Amino acid sequence: MDPQQELFTWLLTEIRKQGYDVYDGGLPPEDVSYPFVYLDDSQQTDRANKNAVFGTVYQTIHVWGSTPGKRGTVSAILLKIKRTCRRLEHTPDFSWMVVNINQRILADKTTKRPLLHGILEVEFWFS
Repeated sequence: MDPQQELFTWLLTEIRKQGYDVYDGGLPPEDVSYPFVYLDDSQQTDRANKNAVFGTVYQTIHVWGSTPGKRGTVSAILLKIKRTCRRLEHTPDFSWMVVNINQRILADKTTKRPLLHGILEVEFWFS
C-alpha cells in the first residue's frame, strides 16, 4: 500500500476508536452533530534506494466544534489527536515518526451558527 494511504487509513481508524465522527472525501452536511473530525489533504514526498522507500507525509486534520465559548473542547480533541499521531510507530508496511505538528484554532462563521475550527498540520517521516 502507498505510505500516504496506509497512514490515512490508520488515522481514520484510530481517531474513530476515540469516539469521534470522522469524515473524509468531503465535508459532512450542515446538520451534522458537533464536534467532528475531517481528514483533509495529504502530501507525500518519497525517495528510494535499492532496498527501501522512505520519505515524508504531511497530513491535514480539521476539528469543528459548535460552541465557541467552550474552546477547551476543540483544544482537548486536538490534543488527543496529536497524542494519537505521536504514538504511531508502525503500520503493516512502514515505520513512522512525527517530526512537526502545527496547530491553529480559528473562529468559523461559514455557517448560520458560529463554530470553532481547529487545524492540525502533521509531518510524518516514514521508512
